[in-house]
Amino acid sequence: MIYKICSVEDWLACQRDGRLPWSADDRRDAFIHLSAPHQLRGTVAKHFLGRDELMLLEVDPERLPQGALRWEVSRGGDRFPHLHADLPREAVVRAQAAPLGPDGVPRLPFGPPESPGELV
Repeated sequence: MIYKICSVEDWLACQRDGRLPWSADDRRDAFIHLSAPHQLRGTVAKHFLGRDELMLLEVDPERLPQGALRWEVSRGGDRFPHLHADLPREAVVRAQAAPLGPDGVPRLPFGPPESPGELV
């Protein structure tokens, strides 16, 4: 599985329209930013610190448009999953709120064990 963090508003739009709206960063870079399990903690801490009303989406790569998912070098030389197409609602297998923790980092309700604030 791979992950996408988005606003509650964007998740509601995805449910209504059948695809996730592109964030400002996604539009700027011309692909949808996703994270592998081992990258999720760094993504949340770096890009979503202090942001409230977020959702964590678990995405099944097998349900994405064929050939649109590319693993490309990004932060720290690691390869990140980048989706060069719309993210369809049917690719999201789980979605849950990621409320802010006391340290200002969104708590991840599920995901890999190394994720901050994982609920057990």
